[in-house]
Amino acid sequence: MAQRYDHLRAKAIELRTKHQMTLDDIIERLALPRATVYYWIKDIPIPRTERQIQNSGQKLGTAAMQAKYAARREAAYQQGIEELPMLLQDVTFRDFVVLYMAEGSKRERNTVAFVNSDVRMVKLAHRWIHELTTNKEGLDYGIQYHADHDEAELKNFWAEVLGISPDVIKTMRKSNSGKLAGRQWRSEHGLLTVRVGDTYFRSRLEAWMDIIKSQW
Repeated sequence: MAQRYDHLRAKAIELRTKHQMTLDDIIERLALPRATVYYWIKDIPIPRTERQIQNSGQKLGTAAMQAKYAARREAAYQQGIEELPMLLQDVTFRDFVVLYMAEGSKRERNTVAFVNSDVRMVKLAHRWIHELTTNKEGLDYGIQYHADHDEAELKNFWAEVLGISPDVIKTMRKSNSGKLAGRQWRSEHGLLTVRVGDTYFRSRLEAWMDIIKSQW
């Protein structure tokens, strides 16, 4: 069996050394399994092509950019640590941080988002998110509602509560939206989301959550 592939192995090595072909090129040329060809040529270096050099440069550039933003996130985290004592002078700030631990979105490191149906909780979260973000123009509002709701009334209600225009509030009807009759209604005003894309605010918030949690 080994002798059957000897000429193919020799051909693969020739394509690698003389023609400087990549693994993918050799596989395509010889129509052989990747693992087989890789085993034959894995110890044979190939001079990098111009394209490969460019790709390598792009990878280095990407790594440098990632390191740059990581450093900025770390700086923002440190800023959060340093400014916490001042922020805690307002007792509602601690409430906001604890509330965010319980109800805020923690899935994305670039976003601060709070979702709730409780008017007082949303109002408190919105106050601090609006005050602390550097991306106020990026604040995004959305309501999830049921078929029984009046969409316009919901938008007007939350606009008045938060001091914003109803026009900036997006709406989305729940996919399982049912009728109000026959069930206990707990979201009279729908489910409101306050969201902002702000990586460094998110890093500062991470610091606040970590420190306050450590005090428990």
